[in-house]
Amino acid sequence: MDDLLNALADKGLRGETATRDEALAVLRSPDEALLDVVAAAGKVRRRWFGRRVKLNYLVNLKSGLCPEDCSYCSQRLGSEAGILKYSWLKAEEAADAAEAGVKGGAKRVCVVASGRGPSDRDVERVSRTIEAIKERTGGVEVCACLGLLSPGQAERLRAAGADAYNHNLNTSEATYGDICTTHTYEDRVSTVQQARDAGMSPCSGLIAGMGETDEDLVDVALALRELDADSVPVNFLIPFEGTPLAGEWNLTPRRALRILAMVRFVCPDVEVRLAGGRELHLRSLQPLALHSVNSLFLGDYLTSEGQAGRADLDMIADAGFEVEGPGTSTLPAHRLSGEPHERVAVRRRGTGTELPPNA
Repeated sequence: MDDLLNALADKGLRGETATRDEALAVLRSPDEALLDVVAAAGKVRRRWFGRRVKLNYLVNLKSGLCPEDCSYCSQRLGSEAGILKYSWLKAEEAADAAEAGVKGGAKRVCVVASGRGPSDRDVERVSRTIEAIKERTGGVEVCACLGLLSPGQAERLRAAGADAYNHNLNTSEATYGDICTTHTYEDRVSTVQQARDAGMSPCSGLIAGMGETDEDLVDVALALRELDADSVPVNFLIPFEGTPLAGEWNLTPRRALRILAMVRFVCPDVEVRLAGGRELHLRSLQPLALHSVNSLFLGDYLTSEGQAGRADLDMIADAGFEVEGPGTSTLPAHRLSGEPHERVAVRRRGTGTELPPNA
């Protein structure tokens, strides 16, 4: 195990991706090697991001009433989960919420709306909201998450000031049909590509704990690397009562830490974000996750409560990390320049060590 972890750390320091077999070995590592796995991932994380932690804040613009049948989601078609349901927030209401998050230390605001995808009228509404948030907060980063995009919508969101677009792959292509039948894995890939082509930073991640295999987890991580996502949120399933996955309790804190380390080895130089379900599944081991991730959500999620913001800030400080300031670029310099295919070429040549991380 020591040889594998040393090899993975060395590859990560060069910006190179773990192989499928190496990533599988991380997920299957024994408990006695867990701290060694975390330490190796920590070397890679510090190489590209130091000890900085980027804080993100979620503003839910529209909740529930979604026509899609994603099995994991409390907002899905036919969901009996006891969640708050409401239509669109007004732009000023969203700006109020965003301002509160920024005051708490958030560097990026994620505006999210339930549904298959936005209508052109919805894009106009969200564009006004993004502009209001930017004006109120002095230009905080804004990431939009509105579902599947139609042609031209990504460009309109970018013109309104959206810095990034989130649309998660969630699981492997081979098993995507098991969790959703109303749209396809390819639909999701297409939306991420549209966002990237429009000039927005692509944000796409996964959900662990849905009954997937090790192979599924590794395959979706490798797909996210191939898609060249700048930000990879790692969610852990919250098994809401009233959804088809209500009985899926497949994770332990140790398993969650291995998953985060695996993602870091596969995506060494991207923003890996600790997202939904972390409090439920990592529990007292949350601080150890900071050695793999360099980003997390502050406060609540879409339809579930998160850890108190003050507790998050204390956890970061107690673990020896620091909140990333507004004047610092999150991503390493080589991910901020050039077209996506150029960044991929740099990684494949193994020249990442020649490119210093942003301080």
